[in-house]
Amino acid sequence: MIPRVRKAVFPAAGLGTRFLPATKAQPKEMLPLVDKPLIQYGVEEAIQSGIQNILIVTGRGKSAIEDHFDVSFELEHLLESRGKIEMLQAVRSVSDMIDVAYIRQKEALGLGHAVLRAKDLVGPEPFAVVLSDDVIDARTPCLRQLLDVYQYFGASVVALLEVPEDSVSAYGIVDAEPVDFNGSRENLFRIRNMVEKPARGQAPSRLAIIGRYVLTPEIFPALESVEPGAGGEIQLTDGLKHLLRSRPVYGLRFEGKRYDAGDKLGFLQATVEFALRRPDLGGAFREYLNSLNPPVAQ
Repeated sequence: MIPRVRKAVFPAAGLGTRFLPATKAQPKEMLPLVDKPLIQYGVEEAIQSGIQNILIVTGRGKSAIEDHFDVSFELEHLLESRGKIEMLQAVRSVSDMIDVAYIRQKEALGLGHAVLRAKDLVGPEPFAVVLSDDVIDARTPCLRQLLDVYQYFGASVVALLEVPEDSVSAYGIVDAEPVDFNGSRENLFRIRNMVEKPARGQAPSRLAIIGRYVLTPEIFPALESVEPGAGGEIQLTDGLKHLLRSRPVYGLRFEGKRYDAGDKLGFLQATVEFALRRPDLGGAFREYLNSLNPPVAQ
């Protein structure tokens, strides 16, 4: 019987240098996308995918993340006393939505190191990894799509996105062969190799690894076996390459739209598109955009 995935790890110890000075005193994971912080979108995706045990790997200056998912008695009392019931329910839903645990990553030594820090909390069972920089809008949550593959094959699976050729050098790119899944050979691949940020023209494909993973516990000894790279960092991609020597790893070209909210332009694009889809904001916001010269929203 294939073990169920019950936990999701959220690496959140990075410095967020691309958003300085905004992230000097505020975690990048807490930057608001319309009216919710980035990390909450990932947490809600995990919940919608059937996972409620959240493990957040934090670092120095990240206490705002813990405060966000904790109970705020003073705020709740104030809202209740003023009869602001809808706001009260919204605040309470954040602290009620998950069982959360935290582990510190004292130094930002790479994504692989962050995942390795969660080893004792995860234990000997499969788990998910969610990077909150990657906000994915999908009818079926991206993580749920990966879990369906995991439950069929019982193996690690990563999210893949086909990127333009001139963008391959910004991603981990896979060398992979298509496999049958759900009557199709178009979206699921068995990975043969991974190349981190290859030069244009040297990439084995245009399939890039995006920030959603479902991993078997064998990833931990694999990460412990790899040599640290530049800056002493341990990369998750290197751990997955090591895992490939003994275990299959699959890649799913997921259905949905991904926003790179760790990039300023991607963050702005996500903000505009999410706002336009909001019933309470979309109409007025579209009118405003159309009032600009030239109009930018049709």
